[in-house]
Amino acid sequence: MEGMKYLAAGLCMGLGALGPALGEGNAVSKALESMARQPEMAGVLRTNMILGCAVTETTGIYSLVISLLILFL
Repeated sequence: MEGMKYLAAGLCMGLGALGPALGEGNAVSKALESMARQPEMAGVLRTNMILGCAVTETTGIYSLVISLLILFL
């Protein structure tokens, strides 16, 4: 039973980190591509990219909290 907790927490964190990683990579890629095309918009694009990455990262934080709950409760 104890081993299943570790497996569940590992899967939760591993799969929960996959989505944010892909989402943030895509967002940064598109923002850099846009900055290269329109350098005068770099400030606005950078701000929006950082906000988007922060929102995307909340999914990873939620999966961390859930995996810690699985381990310690």
